Amino acid sequence: MKIIRLYETPRQAPEPCVATIGFFDGVHRGHQFLIRHVRQVAAEAHLRSMVITFDRHPRQVLAQDYQPQLLSTLDDKLRLLEATGIDEVALLHFSHEMAALTARDFMQRVLRDQLNVRRLVIGYDNRFGHNRAEGFDDYVGYGRELGIEVIHNPAFLLNDIKVSSSVVRSFVNSGEMELANQCLGHAFTLSGTVAHGFGEGHKLGYPTANLDVADANLIIPPNGVYAVQVRLGDDTAWRMGMMNIGIRPTFNNGGRTLEVNILDFDGDIYGRPMTVAFRKRMRDERRFDNAAQLAQQLKKDAIAIRAYFESSQKKTTTK
Repeated sequence: MKIIRLYETPRQAPEPCVATIGFFDGVHRGHQFLIRHVRQVAAEAHLRSMVITFDRHPRQVLAQDYQPQLLSTLDDKLRLLEATGIDEVALLHFSHEMAALTARDFMQRVLRDQLNVRRLVIGYDNRFGHNRAEGFDDYVGYGRELGIEVIHNPAFLLNDIKVSSSVVRSFVNSGEMELANQCLGHAFTLSGTVAHGFGEGHKLGYPTANLDVADANLIIPPNGVYAVQVRLGDDTAWRMGMMNIGIRPTFNNGGRTLEVNILDFDGDIYGRPMTVAFRKRMRDERRFDNAAQLAQQLKKDAIAIRAYFESSQKKTTTK
């Protein structure tokens, strides 16, 4: 997949293409459905296929105090877009100047003049241009003037749910990780670096790695215990783990942490990159009267998480 960064150097218009445009946070199954349509139209027309996206959430530019709660970092988004098989991604630097462009100006100056878009596939709920004031019929009209055919793409339905980034965020915010993953078409992940913690887990027989999340704009699931898979650094292997998100109420240690115990693993991993893939929320975080009670619960949690992964593996192998 080729990445075009329009804001780096002036460039001549490339070969004509079929494109779509959006922020594509999480690259969920609705996005994947849209991109398959783009690739199909491009193949039939013998043109390149392109996704046009932004380097940051537009509302971060328009409202300085906006906290986007992203489903993916920019690097993750580009990696997920590459997995769709799209030919090119045009990465635009969203600025106040770009936000001021009307839809017609954007279509002329960026889509036609810089990216040579001949056909534009629009997601069912997508709007662009100054204040998002115009809609699909307007884009069709501007396209006729500019030589861009504008094509509508329907919503992707999953069990009567119109899959969107906001829907996925609502599932993550409520801890419904299995539903979030079904909508994403892949596991929701958080990445960062292993940092030193308070050490209580090690005393209880369940040493934990504290995840220092790399991007403060990423959405964090609610407090609780989760069945997760863990990948360390550039390792290809995913290991089973149980993760606690919360404030460690048994120890009254205050601040919120993300701690993961990697099952059947023993090693010094402080400072190493770590990615955690969320699979299921097992229970709420709660306070125990003493450390011994917490240790007993952790043992039960580990058994339940092993059983969950064993059951998931059986379902996979029997399909």
